[in-house]
Amino acid sequence: MKQTYFIATMGCQMNEYDSEYLGRLLQEASYLAAESPERADLVLINTCAVREKAEQKAFSFLGRMLSIKKRRPAMVLGIMGCVAQKQGKSLLEKYPGLDLVLGTRELGRFRDILEELRTGTSRVAATELARDPAPALLTKGFFQGKVTGSITIMEGCNNFCSYCVVPYVRGREVSRSPREIIREARYLVTEGAKEITLLGQNVNSYMHRENNARFTDLLRALQEVEGLHRIRFTTSHPKDLSPELILAFADLNKLCSHIHLPFQAGSDRVLEAMNRGYNRETYIDLVGKLRTVRQDMAVTSDVMVGFPGETRGDFELTLELIRRIEFDGLYSFKYSDREGTRAARFGEKIPETEKLARLSELQELQKRITLKKNKEMIGKEELVLVEGRSRKGNQLSGRTSNNKIVNFNYDKKYIGFFVKVIISDARANSLCGTKAEPAG
Repeated sequence: MKQTYFIATMGCQMNEYDSEYLGRLLQEASYLAAESPERADLVLINTCAVREKAEQKAFSFLGRMLSIKKRRPAMVLGIMGCVAQKQGKSLLEKYPGLDLVLGTRELGRFRDILEELRTGTSRVAATELARDPAPALLTKGFFQGKVTGSITIMEGCNNFCSYCVVPYVRGREVSRSPREIIREARYLVTEGAKEITLLGQNVNSYMHRENNARFTDLLRALQEVEGLHRIRFTTSHPKDLSPELILAFADLNKLCSHIHLPFQAGSDRVLEAMNRGYNRETYIDLVGKLRTVRQDMAVTSDVMVGFPGETRGDFELTLELIRRIEFDGLYSFKYSDREGTRAARFGEKIPETEKLARLSELQELQKRITLKKNKEMIGKEELVLVEGRSRKGNQLSGRTSNNKIVNFNYDKKYIGFFVKVIISDARANSLCGTKAEPAG
């Protein structure tokens, strides 16, 4: 009987990509995907350490799996991702039922590690950060039927924002070969993908020694991939958003009219303490230039409240920036200390009750802005890539170029195709469409 596996993924899109990568590798090793961890022979927990809540969620899930392993001792249990990288071998010492600790840069060695685990003679901690990103894995049939796909184009971060653990758990910036990325993009297209998202901690600092290829060079190469209709990317750092990348939105018709550009705070004093490398006026200017080259440009962002020393005045500057920019959407968080970062040693910590109050106030403001911007799309005709059924299941769902989710009635045979949809109604998190018809 074939062995089975289950991968629980927490955190960012890069973690999702890493889980898919190991899923492809396990499929090549004749493993089958299990519907639940309780029935799997191999369970991997892919973790995030960027925020305290995500780390707590990872350990809660690990506790459940350790209880299951007591009843099924033959099950192989591993933890991977940022928490695994951060705590390393100490996790094996703390949790006797844990068999594997797999760091963020060790995916390329997983075949060999899997053989070690199969023998059952040892427990493994693999957390070497100096390794290059894992090579492309083009497993035929793994993505069959998926309309969208993603490709990690670089690993790591060199910015060392004072609150962020990423440089310590993902290592320094290393970019993948453009040839390998293009090869992977073509593979995803043959599997059925029409849209690809490029992933990295800071994609616009991508640079590979192969012909000194920079991010805009990579985008222009992807523009020529036959069968690929849309290109997205995340995440960008404002200090590295070059004039060439801004102009690419005007020149490349496959590049979607959406950018995720974290600003984190609206106060220059707080931005300096965060070591972000730009000020509020620079950020506002960048957004203005993006909206000039693409009239329908949607801008989403990350913002943090309650950073150490953040005054009410600093917070008001953040609210003022949100009103001025009018983001299409925000991922908002309250600050939490991350062990090993400089901000964890800062004084003037904001009380938890105040952080929660500020977060609620900010989210209410953004909810009103998002709904207003969505309502502005009512009556417009939008080109939507149909990704599948809506969450409710009685409609189809897809996205516009500027990353708005649209739900509408249509024949399911058009999943994977582009359709023209008239926006008929708007909600806080999605749009409703009518009069859908095939595009082209």
